[in-house]
Amino acid sequence: MAKDDYFVIVYKILAYMYMQLKNGEKIDPAMLMYDGTLFQINRTYWVYIFDNMVRQGFIEGLTNVKAGEGYYIKEQLADCVITPKGIEYLCDNSLAEKAKQFLKDIKEMTPFI
Repeated sequence: MAKDDYFVIVYKILAYMYMQLKNGEKIDPAMLMYDGTLFQINRTYWVYIFDNMVRQGFIEGLTNVKAGEGYYIKEQLADCVITPKGIEYLCDNSLAEKAKQFLKDIKEMTPFI
């Protein structure tokens, strides 16, 4: 898997949202932007990922994901939450587990990044 692979990005988003939920903290939109802290991907791919996570029921709180090619997602991210289905995907999905292992391996290979 690559660091910009769909399943790696989905894992990062869901893991961040779950952590924020458990800590009782709001989502920081800067973390989840296409050019944000967690990842650097193009806007079209970013909209595609969020659109699919909404449609799959992994997250809620976003409306009109595709409007303006994602320009309005940022304003909605602070109120976005992971759903129980998203938590289940994060915890029980083999692709999510592979993404988690990939990220762990990358961190071990590049500890100073």
